[in-house]
Amino acid sequence: MIKAIIFDFDGLIIDTETAWYEAYKEVMVYYKSDLPLEDFAKCIGTDDSVLNELFKNQLGDSCNIEEIKARAKIIHKIKMKTPQAREGVKDYLEEAKNSGYRIGLASSSSREWVSHYLNELGLLHYFEVIITRDDVNKVKPAPDLYLKAIKALNISSEEAIAFEDSLNDLQSAVAAGLKCVIVPNSVTEFLAFENYELRLKSMAERKLVDITRFIEQ
Repeated sequence: MIKAIIFDFDGLIIDTETAWYEAYKEVMVYYKSDLPLEDFAKCIGTDDSVLNELFKNQLGDSCNIEEIKARAKIIHKIKMKTPQAREGVKDYLEEAKNSGYRIGLASSSSREWVSHYLNELGLLHYFEVIITRDDVNKVKPAPDLYLKAIKALNISSEEAIAFEDSLNDLQSAVAAGLKCVIVPNSVTEFLAFENYELRLKSMAERKLVDITRFIEQ
């Protein structure tokens, strides 16, 4: 029986990922280089080590990663000036709350980052448990974030559904033993997802109650 819903953050609740890709792509043009989407997508949902290695491969070991990130951060901030939740997110949170499900969040981003945007979106109050990179030694695709979230919610992995948008995120949820629903965004929709329960274009596509019933069957 499903008792909890655990959401990813970046790319799922709010599409910061498309904005990051666009920002980094603009910066790479400055360095007379390119940033193929298929390469950037490998960095989504995990720590910066994969992204840093990508820059080194593109520009050589002498590239100034901090400078690249500083330039991209300025562009990203402009793109995210008026943040909006993805379609259907608030409806799912409200439905989960009214249905008595416990609500958690597991993100490879920092608590400060997550809390800032949840406050901006007016969604922070929905979450009983928020687990971020500040709480674990290994972020996604390792299962640590989800394992800590289900422990904090005092449930088993079989009693929770994870909602995710990227391959690293999916692998993390499955490794922790959770059923996973995939809701890709524009920079992750082409990824080769496997071992998920359902795939949605957006949370507006189906009601949460329909999702939980399908998974419980």
